[in-house]
Amino acid sequence: MANSEAADSRTAYVRARGLGVNYIAGRGREDLKSFFLGNLGKAEIFWALREIDFSAVPGDIVGIIGANGAGKTTLCSVISCLLRPDEGKADVKGEVSALLSLGAGFNHKLTGRENIYLNGMMLGFSRRHMDSICEEIIAFAGLEDFIDLPIKNYSAGMRSRLGFSIAAMLEPEILVIDEALSTGDAEFTRRAAFRVKSLVKKAKIVLLVSHDLDFIVQNCTRAVWIDRGRLQADGEPVAVCRLYLQRAGLTASAKKEKPRLNLQKTTARSGEDRVIEAEGLGLCYKTEKGDLWALRNCSFTVRQGEIVGVIGANGAGKSTLCRLLCGILQPDEGSLWTKGEVFALLSFGSGFNRQLTGRDNVYLNGLLLGLSKSRLDELYPRIVDFSGLADFMDQPLKTYSKGMISRLGFSIAAMIEPDIFVIDEALATGDAAFFAKASARIQEMIRTAKAVLVVTHSMEFVQKVCTRAIWLEKGCLMHSGPPEETVKLYRAFVQRRLAERKITIFEER
Repeated sequence: MANSEAADSRTAYVRARGLGVNYIAGRGREDLKSFFLGNLGKAEIFWALREIDFSAVPGDIVGIIGANGAGKTTLCSVISCLLRPDEGKADVKGEVSALLSLGAGFNHKLTGRENIYLNGMMLGFSRRHMDSICEEIIAFAGLEDFIDLPIKNYSAGMRSRLGFSIAAMLEPEILVIDEALSTGDAEFTRRAAFRVKSLVKKAKIVLLVSHDLDFIVQNCTRAVWIDRGRLQADGEPVAVCRLYLQRAGLTASAKKEKPRLNLQKTTARSGEDRVIEAEGLGLCYKTEKGDLWALRNCSFTVRQGEIVGVIGANGAGKSTLCRLLCGILQPDEGSLWTKGEVFALLSFGSGFNRQLTGRDNVYLNGLLLGLSKSRLDELYPRIVDFSGLADFMDQPLKTYSKGMISRLGFSIAAMIEPDIFVIDEALATGDAAFFAKASARIQEMIRTAKAVLVVTHSMEFVQKVCTRAIWLEKGCLMHSGPPEETVKLYRAFVQRRLAERKITIFEER
């Protein structure tokens, strides 16, 4: 299914030949002390990429898929000239703009507006040029109400919106996006897709890493599947995505059907006991333009045994609600009551020390949660087995991709089994196989946990896995009820919004 030869018939702006990148197990590539003093001859070498042959030409929108740890982020880092290959070579012609992680290059103490200028000027653009496009970036991101707030108050989705909007408006010759759209809401994802297509019309190349196979099929001209550091397939998106899912044992769809991830429907087990009670909940940020209510007058109840999906646009107040539930923020209005221990997975890598190995971080997180060393010794094999990261546990976390960090964080929390488990988009960068496994684990957890709350933009997950859904919009609770009903109302609202912007939804996410 190789498609690189066809790409080479035109002028390739990106070409990799025999590309290989390796890591020394237990050490980072930049660990000079280990390099000079360690006995590297006996160290185990791990190949993140091996024998990769790949080309891209102007007009290509290449979707890069594969399991967490497959080498996708490493390939993006090589193309972006952040890593040098250990074997083979990579030739890149043209200016590259890379969006490799949520908030990379952002100063979290500065406002969104200040970060627009900071990022643009770091890329070599003049202050005058940034003045001319700043308002366009803000409007495209849809963050007018939040642009003068510090980035530290943004959700992952809001940082994703801003990062993509800056990179896309600067119109590089090669745009590399590594999971930066994974936490985008339905409206912004559609607008981002239109922007990507407009870039390639101007003879640009877009390389996009994503686990959203719907997005890959609908918007990419090619798909590349990498597994265990080696290129498995390169060709038409539907065929490559189907092959990827079939190899993972996740689909048996007919050839003409779009590849789908099948999730099992949750059997409702809701009880009468209340575990979360919110009454008139509100939180306000002070800005130069006045008060900005991230949440206002939100009232709801969560009962034992419920899996509650929290949906809504980026900036709707979902992450703020999660931060209130776990005690990071305190409400300015109303009251919030929870029964039992709350464990929150609020962002990729929160609570992790990136200089320590995966193994060390498992123990660090467990000890911080009050678990004994002996209890962690018992849980450790189960955590590693569930995460599927056995080959990486002795690597520093700074060498992990976002998806790998997401896997490890979820696996720790799922094995600890807290009373109330809050997940804020932490499954967004999980690969198809892990997403299915995590969904099944969440369904199992309601037998022991009091409740699970999941912030997500996956409507399929909400309808299949959740027993109830809450829809937030601009800090207000719009609807709380059965998942199918809530999702239907939210989708209709998004359709109206897109129609106002003259953007058509060809197919719901």
